[in-house]
Amino acid sequence: MSPALLVLEDGRVFHGVAYGAEGETFGEMVFNTGMTGYQETLTDPSYARQIVAMTSPHIGNTGVNGEDPESRRIQVAGYVVREPARVASNWRATGSLGSALRDQGVVGIAVHGTRALTRHLRDRGAMRAAIFSGTDAVAPGENALLERVRQSPSMEGADLARDVSTKEPYVVQARGEKRYTVAAVDLGIKSMTPYRMSERGCEVHVLPATSTTEDILALNPDGVFFSNGPGDPAAAGYAVDALKGVLDAGTPFFGICFGNQIFGRALGLGTYKLRFGHRGINQPVQDRTTGKVDVSAHNHGFAVDAPTDGPFDTPYGPGEVSHVNLNDGCVEGLRLLERPAFSVQYHPEAAAGPHDASGLFDRFCELMERPRPSGGDR
Repeated sequence: MSPALLVLEDGRVFHGVAYGAEGETFGEMVFNTGMTGYQETLTDPSYARQIVAMTSPHIGNTGVNGEDPESRRIQVAGYVVREPARVASNWRATGSLGSALRDQGVVGIAVHGTRALTRHLRDRGAMRAAIFSGTDAVAPGENALLERVRQSPSMEGADLARDVSTKEPYVVQARGEKRYTVAAVDLGIKSMTPYRMSERGCEVHVLPATSTTEDILALNPDGVFFSNGPGDPAAAGYAVDALKGVLDAGTPFFGICFGNQIFGRALGLGTYKLRFGHRGINQPVQDRTTGKVDVSAHNHGFAVDAPTDGPFDTPYGPGEVSHVNLNDGCVEGLRLLERPAFSVQYHPEAAAGPHDASGLFDRFCELMERPRPSGGDR
């Protein structure tokens, strides 16, 4: 096996062996706590320009297949595992994970210190990093590699949604009788998300990230959805502007993950970068209205800065924080009190992840059932 190095911008270096493609790759170093669902994680567009370390020690046991990917290709910038499976064993498997990484040019590393890496990131926070393998790992020397890491771009200020978004609109047909038309703005959408809406009778028109208010409302949608996605929400002003027009029109709105952050900025709130983010399928979130706790799937490095002690003023009437994370208290959901608009910071589509929050799609449908006032201020 070829030697490989994982170099962090604070100077910490992990030695291992190449896994997947050989070469070099740069990105933000993060960790994922999911015990299952590695294929969905790898293909989630929200992981663009991130090197993902899996805390689960055995990865690749079930191989890869053509049914579970959340997009058409692997999206992560790099991959870190402890022990790659030597044999893929699953009746649906069409190949091994290592082969898939090689075929798609994804540079990875297998290191025995994934626990130490995770503890380091929890102490120091997510940071820039790079994986070097093969000849790239031995020729320049560690000091030269570290300098290259420190010159790589930061996630703060990164506008990545338009990079991973669809370039052309497409339609996901309703399963069974059509009940609603949904305009879904693709900021890095996962394939299971429009599928979950189609199961509920939604004809989902998936639009590019840079779609304007006029593009969205031209569909005369019953509801508008803003998806998950990568990057810094402060760099996606085009999405914020489009959403402001949707809220002005009074069209029912639902946003998840990056869409929650865009919603927050449209309401006049700020966003900030979390120390190490939330990534995995075991995050406890409480609905502040009902007290119910959902175990939920997360993948985000930014959060909304909003007051949690009661309603706050927005250009669209009063709003409030609807959900909070029970681990660190950060904002996990927003809603307007006088208009049909809400969002959550997590992934209710359950791919991969628990199904606790799937009822949020039903809530969106309930909003679309209500009659909308006519006129420009509906």
